[in-house]
Amino acid sequence: MTTYAPRTGKVYLIGAGPGDPELLTLKAVRALGRCDVLLVDDLADTAVLEHARSDARIVRVGKRGGCRSTPQAFIERLMLRYARAGLTVGRVKGGDPFVFGRGGEEMQTLRRAGIECEVVSGLSAGIAVPATLGVPVTHRDMACGVTFVTGHAREDGQPGREPDWSALARCGTTLVIYMGMRKLASIAEALHAGGLAADTPACAIQNGTRDSQRAVISTLRDLPQVVADAKLGSPAIVVIGEVVNLAEVAEQAEALSMRA
Repeated sequence: MTTYAPRTGKVYLIGAGPGDPELLTLKAVRALGRCDVLLVDDLADTAVLEHARSDARIVRVGKRGGCRSTPQAFIERLMLRYARAGLTVGRVKGGDPFVFGRGGEEMQTLRRAGIECEVVSGLSAGIAVPATLGVPVTHRDMACGVTFVTGHAREDGQPGREPDWSALARCGTTLVIYMGMRKLASIAEALHAGGLAADTPACAIQNGTRDSQRAVISTLRDLPQVVADAKLGSPAIVVIGEVVNLAEVAEQAEALSMRA
C-alpha cells in the first residue's frame, strides 16, 4: 500500500504598496489570486483584496505603531499552521515586505520550518509618498543618496538599538523616517545636536498616496510644532533634506499644507 506525505503549502510575502491600490504590482495581483488564506496588515488598503479569490479566507492581523497589535509570534504561527495544512498563504503588507515590514524575520521562520517562501516586492512608502509632493529622495544637485531609518526602536526587551541620529545628521543624504511621529521632537533635537542645520527643509506626510493624505512642510527646527498644530498622526513618513524644497502640496479638500 502506497502512502503519501501530506503536501506542504507555500507562503507569499506580498507587498501591497504605500496605500493607493493602483500602485499594486502585477505580480502581487497574480499572487493574491493564488492564495487560499490571506493574512492582511492594517496598512494594506482593503481594495487590494478585490484581486483575491472569492473563496479565500481573509484574516486581519493588524500591526500599527501606538495601537493594539497582533503579536508577531502569533502571525508567524498562523503562517506555519496554514502552510503545513497544504494551503497557499499570502502575508499581505503595506509597502514592501523587506522595508521595515518584518518580512526578513518571517522568511527566516519559514525557511527554518522548511516551507517554501516567495517575496513579492512592493513599492515602498519611503519613495512613493514623498513623490506625491514632487519630492525626489535623490537629486543630482541636492542629495547623493537616501537613508531609510525607523524612528521606532524595539520595545520588547530584545536586542536592538536606537538609530545613531548624530551620525545620520552628518551623512549628507536625504533622511526618510518611518514610524517617527511619536518621537518627532526628540528626533529633530538629536539631529540638530548632531550638526544638522535647524533650517534644513523637512516635511511630514500622513496617509501617503491615499485620498486622505495630509502634509506639512517646514524646517527641522519647526516641524514637530507644525505637525502638532496640524494634528498629523500615524501612519506617516518624515522627509528631511534639501530635496523637500521641491515639494508642491496640492490644494485638496482632504489635504492640508502649510509652510512655517
